[in-house]
Amino acid sequence: MRVASALAMAVLAIAAVACGGDDLPGSPATGSTGPDAAQVTGDVTVFAAASMTEAFTEIAVAFEAEYPGAHVVFNFGGTPTLRTQLEQGARADVFASANQEQMDLARASEVIEGSAKNFARNSLVIITPADNPEGIEAPEDLAKRDLKLVVANRNVPVGNYTCQMLTAMDDSGEFEAGFIQRVLDNVVSLESNVKQVVAKVELGEADAGVVYGTDVTPGVAPNLTKIEVPDRYNVIASYPIALVKDHSNEGAAQAFIDFVLSEAGQATLQKHGFLSAG
Repeated sequence: MRVASALAMAVLAIAAVACGGDDLPGSPATGSTGPDAAQVTGDVTVFAAASMTEAFTEIAVAFEAEYPGAHVVFNFGGTPTLRTQLEQGARADVFASANQEQMDLARASEVIEGSAKNFARNSLVIITPADNPEGIEAPEDLAKRDLKLVVANRNVPVGNYTCQMLTAMDDSGEFEAGFIQRVLDNVVSLESNVKQVVAKVELGEADAGVVYGTDVTPGVAPNLTKIEVPDRYNVIASYPIALVKDHSNEGAAQAFIDFVLSEAGQATLQKHGFLSAG
């Protein structure tokens, strides 16, 4: 694959790896027709993609208000890391992935059960420090000479989506030959989750980064400039959620999944900038 070859060259340049389902989308539940509150109790442990941190934290507050006997415990991180932890025996009740590939791998290793349902979608944006020192105005500016670019590792969903975006740009014929290689030559850091990309750009350790639109939260927005990626290059990320096979609290786990898919859960996700799952 042409992009894989380009990525291999970037690996040599920065001594790291860069760009190198059978489940159908679920329909969100409607209304608040969940189980009786008395039937949903105890801790429910949720392993969720780092990009879900703010939205899921707010959803958990509402979930616990509806089910006072239940308590949500989160482990947020890069989706491949979470999947690996589950495969190595970490205990959880729910797995929420930032892409279908990682969910499929989790199914192949038999750490999830039942059907996985898509509960949200997301898209990519470019971020710079608030003062935008390199004057980034469009995706093609990622190829500027001596730009310091930070992205997620390719095995992380957002890193994979970034590679797809760059490949679409390179294949478009709208840019000079060698565009993708010039971008990859600018990569100075590869991160294991999207929040680390945001942090490095926010701190001024990089001139630009590629993240999900939802990662430009109110808490970090004043410190960043956001550049939109045109639809013809952008990648829409789908997020599936499923029950972990070795769950310890099936009732609360399924109630949490149903709550995420409910009108209330979907409204919270959209409030945080996620696109509807449908």
